[in-house]
Amino acid sequence: MPNIHDDPAALKALQDDIYREKILRARKQTMEERLADVFEQSNFQFGMMLAGAMHRLGTRDEAAGWQEVARWMNRLDSVNERGFYSSVKPV
Repeated sequence: MPNIHDDPAALKALQDDIYREKILRARKQTMEERLADVFEQSNFQFGMMLAGAMHRLGTRDEAAGWQEVARWMNRLDSVNERGFYSSVKPV
């Protein structure tokens, strides 16, 4: 069996099939299932942020890691409040 990565067209077709499957699965979800997915993804992301903060600090202390994550989030809030960052496109 040839390696799919050697054929760009076959790889693109596989990527398109995977994307299409994700979209169709998401469209079938109830609001409760979508909300559960959001919580799962956000919990995962906070875990990644904690791991990144602990790595940057060079520590295994979770409390210090969470303090660093809080500092990052406060910094983002501050930048957003000053209008330097926006989550919406300008009109």
